[in-house]
Amino acid sequence: MKRQPVTLLAGFLVAAVFLSMLVLFQVRQTEYVVVTTFGKFTRTIEEPGLNWRLPWPIQSLHRYDNRVRNLERKYEQTSTLDARNILIQVFMGWRVKDARVFLERFGDDQARAEQVLESILRDAKFVAVGAHPLSDFISPDPKDLKFDAIEQEMLASIRPKALDNYGVEVTLLGIKQIGLPQSITEKVFERMKAERDQLVKKFQGEGAGEAIRIVSEANLERDKMLAEAEKKATIIRGEADREASQWLKTFEEDPELAVFLLKLEALELAVKDRATLVLDTRTAPFDLLRAQPRAPESGK
Repeated sequence: MKRQPVTLLAGFLVAAVFLSMLVLFQVRQTEYVVVTTFGKFTRTIEEPGLNWRLPWPIQSLHRYDNRVRNLERKYEQTSTLDARNILIQVFMGWRVKDARVFLERFGDDQARAEQVLESILRDAKFVAVGAHPLSDFISPDPKDLKFDAIEQEMLASIRPKALDNYGVEVTLLGIKQIGLPQSITEKVFERMKAERDQLVKKFQGEGAGEAIRIVSEANLERDKMLAEAEKKATIIRGEADREASQWLKTFEEDPELAVFLLKLEALELAVKDRATLVLDTRTAPFDLLRAQPRAPESGK
C-alpha cells in the first residue's frame, strides 16, 4: 500500500511524456516544417525551437532540409548559335525556400523535385548555349570568352520559374566543363591556328614598321650630326686658312726666316722623344746643327 503513490506518480510521468510526444515537436536549424491538418496546409515553421501540434492523425508534419543542395546535369551535346556542337555540363545549387509551395507540388517526394529541376536546367542550358556562337565558349583569347554572361542568362531564366512554381530558390549556377566532339576538334584547332598565324603576321608587320621608323630616325640624326660636323669643320678650316694667310704674308717678306722656322720645328719634333739618330748633317733639317759661319763684324 505504501508503494501506491510512487506507482501513481511514475504512471503520471510516463503518461505526461507520452502525451508531450504527441503534441510537441522540435524544429532544427537546418530544416523547415510544414504542419497540415487532415492533409491541408496549416502553417510553416522556419524558426528553430519547440512547437506544439494536435496529435496524429489530426495534424501531420512535413520536414524539408533548408540547406543548399547540388544538382548536376549530365555531360551532353548541345548546338551553338553558329550550328557547332559542343559538350557541356552545368551544375546548380538549390534549396527549399517556400515550403508550402514545395509541399503542394511534390509532397515529400524530393527525388521528383530534382527530376523537375533537372529538366528546367536542361532547357535553360539549351536556350543559353543556342544564343551564343562557339567563340564565346572556346577561343585563344580569354577576353572573348563569355562564361559569366552565359551563366547569368541561365540563372535569370531558371530562378523566377523555380521560386514561383516550385518554392525552390536557385542560389548559384555554373558551367562545370566544356568539350568538343571528335568530329569538330580538328576544325577548331585549325581555326585557332589560323588566328594565331594572323596574330604572328600582325606582330611581324608592326615590328617591321617599328624597325623602319627607328632606322629612319637614326639616319636622320646621323645626317644632322654629319651636317653639323661639316659646318664646324668648314668654320675651323676657314679660320685656319685665315691665320695661315697671315703667316704666309710674314714668310713672303722674309723667305729665309720662314725656311729656318720650318726646319727648327721639324728638328724639334724629331728629337722630342730623346731619340738617337745617325744622319748626315747636310740633310734638312739637321743641317741646322752644323756650325754656321759668323757674319763679319761691322767696321773690320
